[in-house]
Amino acid sequence: MERSRIAVAGASGLIGKALVDSLRADGHEVVRLVRRAADGPGEVCWDPEGQYVDTAGLAGCDAVVNLAGAGIGDRRWTDAYKRRIRDSRVLGTAALAKAVAALDEPPRVFVSGSAMGFYGETGDRAVDEDAPAGDGFLPSLCVEWEEAAAPAREAGVRTVFVRTGLVVARGGGAWGRLFPLFKAGLGGRLGDGRQYWSFIALHDEVAAIRFLLDTDGLEGPFNLTAPEPLTNREITAAMARVLRRPALFPVPAAALQGALGEMAGDVLGSQRVMPKRLLESGFTFAFPGIEDAIRAA
Repeated sequence: MERSRIAVAGASGLIGKALVDSLRADGHEVVRLVRRAADGPGEVCWDPEGQYVDTAGLAGCDAVVNLAGAGIGDRRWTDAYKRRIRDSRVLGTAALAKAVAALDEPPRVFVSGSAMGFYGETGDRAVDEDAPAGDGFLPSLCVEWEEAAAPAREAGVRTVFVRTGLVVARGGGAWGRLFPLFKAGLGGRLGDGRQYWSFIALHDEVAAIRFLLDTDGLEGPFNLTAPEPLTNREITAAMARVLRRPALFPVPAAALQGALGEMAGDVLGSQRVMPKRLLESGFTFAFPGIEDAIRAA
């Protein structure tokens, strides 16, 4: 991509920060959406839940990337927090999509966050982008989340949905919690460990988003997961090998359910998600295997 002006919502999150750093390192101008008064031309004020975006700040942007949303694993899923998870994504996406559509010269591409949670429980069955949405809170959330981008798509903006898997990174997400446990010798499988975890290295997550930004003609959903999902038991064993620590402390399903409540169903659930469209489009993973992804983190 030639030097571009790119707006990023969720720029302070795990993926957003890494994306911003990557874009700036290559000379692109990044405009961060912030939930306070903008401090200079490098920021745009917005209020996701209040459906407000300072549209003037998006003028001249070649692309808009929306990665904003309350952390799904940050708290126990009370009814109030589930509303926050939903509203921060659905209302925020709708606000950005309307702002993009209202511009006299809209950006050429709108990349909006989603998640592999779209598919729900898949068991041992491998699914790709052709599979329908599953049942439950996360699938219904992802459907609403993606539908909220309709104004941008209807305005003729190429719109891409990144259905992200479990990001292997030291600084946050599921692995941000796993690394300290394993380094302390307290790691182990979750439940019976037979559930599939579809992972992706943070490096590949950022590279895939940039690939989708750069490649004209690509639109719709893309699964951002490594090409070979593994079971939690296999991933646990890989963590132990790479970190040279034992993995002797399995966490019983009942304990997870007691600690996490409804969210435990997604931790113990199995999602075998394949990046079919990404691979068919010519994207190459730098860290396709779990051991390489763990070492990279």
